[in-house]
Amino acid sequence: MRTPPNERLTSDIDGPELSAAAGSERRCILSGETSARDGLVRLAISPDGLVLPDAAAKAPGRGAWIGVTRTQLEEAVSDGHLKKALMRAFKGAPLTIPDDLPARVEAALARHLGDRLGLELRSGNIVMGSARIEEQARSGRIAVLLHASDSSEDGRRKLDQAWRVGNDAEGSGQRGTVLPLDRTALSVALGRDNVVHLGVAGHPGDMRAGTRVLQAVSRLVQYAGQDRANATNEDGRDAPGDADRPAGGAATIDEYVKD
Repeated sequence: MRTPPNERLTSDIDGPELSAAAGSERRCILSGETSARDGLVRLAISPDGLVLPDAAAKAPGRGAWIGVTRTQLEEAVSDGHLKKALMRAFKGAPLTIPDDLPARVEAALARHLGDRLGLELRSGNIVMGSARIEEQARSGRIAVLLHASDSSEDGRRKLDQAWRVGNDAEGSGQRGTVLPLDRTALSVALGRDNVVHLGVAGHPGDMRAGTRVLQAVSRLVQYAGQDRANATNEDGRDAPGDADRPAGGAATIDEYVKD
């Protein structure tokens, strides 16, 4: 979507005061679609003009927003669509788009989710261990159920069933979310050994922690590709491919942000 030169840019590019506005909407510079900012990813510019992901939307200066999958971003980088969109948004400012930007975005979103899970763990809102998760899920005390990408189908099925019972949703087919992160990535994020499944504590009257985690989860899963992240074969085993790829550790704009 081309923006006329005399049109003030407020939804697809912003300054620090706009990026901090919770609940507002932004326009994806690639698709032209407008969505809630919590569902998009902000791109910011480092002091030397490098385009980097700003998963926390905290970096100073102006930023542009994208709401596409990794595959779509890879195509936009390779065919020059992203460069053209950024040149329009930033009015021709000298920019450098790294070839591995799609991987950096996924790494930044994974790190952002890990940071959120760590905060919730310190607040006592994370439940780990299959037996404990199952017990609390059956009692209706699990707001969000998450599984590592390399978790077994049997393990997921057992906890999903307990979660449906606790939510009075038997027969609904409701399942926990299979993350595009393996057990190693989750274990590192939470500082625990062998984290395969985890629950976020909550109940119908208090979904605050679950909502915070789901915001970070949904952005990562959407970017990784919903079908890819939760794909299973007909025999119930995880589908092979990118869903099992651990997130990379590429540098992000967070390195330029001082808390």
